[in-house]
Amino acid sequence: MDAADLRLIDELRSDARQPLSRLAATLGLAASTVHARISRLVSRGVIRRFTVDVDPAALGYRTEALVSVRIRPGARAQLTRFAEELRTHPDVAQYFYVAGAEDFVIHFRGRDSADLRSFVTDHLSTHSIVAATNTSLIFERTDGLRGV
Repeated sequence: MDAADLRLIDELRSDARQPLSRLAATLGLAASTVHARISRLVSRGVIRRFTVDVDPAALGYRTEALVSVRIRPGARAQLTRFAEELRTHPDVAQYFYVAGAEDFVIHFRGRDSADLRSFVTDHLSTHSIVAATNTSLIFERTDGLRGV
């Protein structure tokens, strides 16, 4: 990757829907070159997907939290199944399997605090491999920070 690729990625992160002609003009490259660069970045796995950023509140998600989870000693063999449960849970926006005092950090989105309480008490705290949880409410978040 060169400087033009990095600038292209930065432009796509700010507005992936802008036409190739505008991208090309911004970058000082031909539209065909921009198209070829995007295709190459996709084929190399640098650009993994194209997505839509939807406001969670517009979909009724008014409560967000980060829930840290510590797994019980001796339960490591069940991590894959636990991660799959998180991946398919409708209120889990994303999760991270991390090193440190906690094993997972879960980005939860729900309609209200009752949804959060239910997720933590009914889904996590009662799970056979969960030793402890710690919940932090998200008051405000910033998406789309520029840079790689």
